[in-house]
Amino acid sequence: MARPLDHRKRAEMLAGVVTYIASHGLAELSLRPLAAALGTSSRMLIYYFGTKEELLVQALATQRPDLAALFADIVEPAQLPERLIGFFDVNSEGAEADSVRVLLQVLGAACAPGSPYQDYANAAIATFVTELAAALRRTGLAEDPEVVSTLLVSGLRGIIQDRVITGDRERTGRAARALIEAVLPG
Repeated sequence: MARPLDHRKRAEMLAGVVTYIASHGLAELSLRPLAAALGTSSRMLIYYFGTKEELLVQALATQRPDLAALFADIVEPAQLPERLIGFFDVNSEGAEADSVRVLLQVLGAACAPGSPYQDYANAAIATFVTELAAALRRTGLAEDPEVVSTLLVSGLRGIIQDRVITGDRERTGRAARALIEAVLPG
């Protein structure tokens, strides 16, 4: 009989995965060095998660922001640009920066045919677009909320990726604000 999963240990491992990948990268991810960094064995990672791809997807799921809550209280048009700028700041440099760095790598990997990250990437993008479109509808800021939401989500993701790659905070900060101001009438 297999021993039951230690849920506390599992949660600790998931928390460490995102930090590890943010500093070591996804492209060369190998279970042995990851396991050593987490204080376990590659055999235990497989026991808990099945595959390294599933391990990463579950780790990212623990880091996913509650986008419904992020936009739920937005009813006035002026609230949305402020919330998006705050979201950009937190996700490009704040507490969520490691998660976003890893998410960008997963989204890139999801572009490959047959990627094990395809479903996760689709769900992550769809959730963000759907929740932002709902806020756009409530505020009346867009005639086509899904298109405007897609433009903002994709544009901000690209600007965050630029910041991660170049480290240029000043230019990318101005670009994010310019995108939000250009897309949301104000």
